[in-house]
Amino acid sequence: MNTILVPVDFSEMTDPVVEAASALAKATGSRVVLMNSVQSPMIASESAPAIENIGEIIAVAEASAEKNLERLRTRLAKAGVPSDTRQSTGAPVANILKEAGELKAHYIVMGSHGHTAFYDLLVGSTTQGVLKKAPCPVLIVPAEKAKRRKT
Repeated sequence: MNTILVPVDFSEMTDPVVEAASALAKATGSRVVLMNSVQSPMIASESAPAIENIGEIIAVAEASAEKNLERLRTRLAKAGVPSDTRQSTGAPVANILKEAGELKAHYIVMGSHGHTAFYDLLVGSTTQGVLKKAPCPVLIVPAEKAKRRKT
């Protein structure tokens, strides 16, 4: 059975990405592995006193991600798509590429963006980073699809 890795960040792109992955899974007889990578907060030097709370912040983000991944997995199960979830903490691009390699993913399905342009300028685009080094084909769901769903 083929494996489709689906990194999600729970932005407005998540539903269109999961829909595209579901359609691809049904067409190819694949299973979907939903994945989220909790990124550590960016800390400026003036924020050094807040570093004590980073562990708590990450723990809350991980618990929230786990609940959201399970909600998406349940939706896929109702649609008849076999799925699993993975959750990691750290740099999203590195975690996605590592997971794709470990799973021997046949495809990666992800959104064209999830954060603001300013965030991408500071941190870099996750999608762009994955595209450069992916070990398999990457299907990019355009942001326009998410916008069309809202109207």
